[in-house]
Amino acid sequence: MERSLGELKPGERACVERINGGGALRRRMMDMGIVPGVELEVVRCAPMGGPLQIRLKGYYLAMRRGECAKIVVSGEQHKAIEHTLASR
Repeated sequence: MERSLGELKPGERACVERINGGGALRRRMMDMGIVPGVELEVVRCAPMGGPLQIRLKGYYLAMRRGECAKIVVSGEQHKAIEHTLASR
C-alpha cells in the first residue's frame, strides 16, 4: 500500500518508493539522501500542521508537510525486510 510520508505517524517506518514532481525540490530531496529504496522513520510531528522530524541513514531531518506529501512510501517493503532479517 502506497502512502505519502506525511501520512505516517511517529514511530512508523517505511521505504521510499518515489518522489513525485521534479525540478529543484526533487533534486534537493535526493541530495539529502531521500532516494528510492531508503528506509525512513517518523520521529515526531509538530502540532498544527508543522514539520515532521524524520530519521534516515543515521541522521535527523525536519521537513515541511508539503514536501512530505510529494514522497511516496511503502510500509509493506519494510515489513518484508524485517521478516527477512528476523529469519536469519
